[in-house]
Amino acid sequence: MKRIAIALLVAILIAPTAALGQTRRRSSRSTTPSQSSAQKVAAARTAGATKVAEQIKLMTKFIYLLGGVASGLASVDEAIKKNEASQSVIQANQQSKAVVRKGFQDFREGLDRLETEFRSQPELQPYYIKLAGSAAGAAKAEELAAASQYDAAGRTLLTVINRLADVLVVMRQ
Repeated sequence: MKRIAIALLVAILIAPTAALGQTRRRSSRSTTPSQSSAQKVAAARTAGATKVAEQIKLMTKFIYLLGGVASGLASVDEAIKKNEASQSVIQANQQSKAVVRKGFQDFREGLDRLETEFRSQPELQPYYIKLAGSAAGAAKAEELAAASQYDAAGRTLLTVINRLADVLVVMRQ
């Protein structure tokens, strides 16, 4: 009986110490922070790729329309040189040129913002290297358009579009 009582006493004394030894909870590292970080990078990359794709769509549509407008502007310029154009045609031509120049300016500004966004967001910085210079290409196209060299300006925008497409390819990998 003494042995049972001693065994019970030892068991009672050991049980709380075992329980006390387990009071510190071990927290297993959750994968949530790394998952949320990966999701944040993926979301930023998707948003960046979407903005690049939007620029490509807008620029290709603009270049398509520029082809017809540029030939019309050139023919009116020829008529003006020959004094064969009326004042209303001259005014319409000047307004059309202003709209085209504004389009080139808008692309340059949009690409400036896009480059700034890619440079300032850590998730997009790896892709900035391919994007860098796009705004400079758009600025060159804007200068050519200001000099009424619309064909050359359109070709310059094509090189910018190619650069943007390269950015999308890199972002996809």
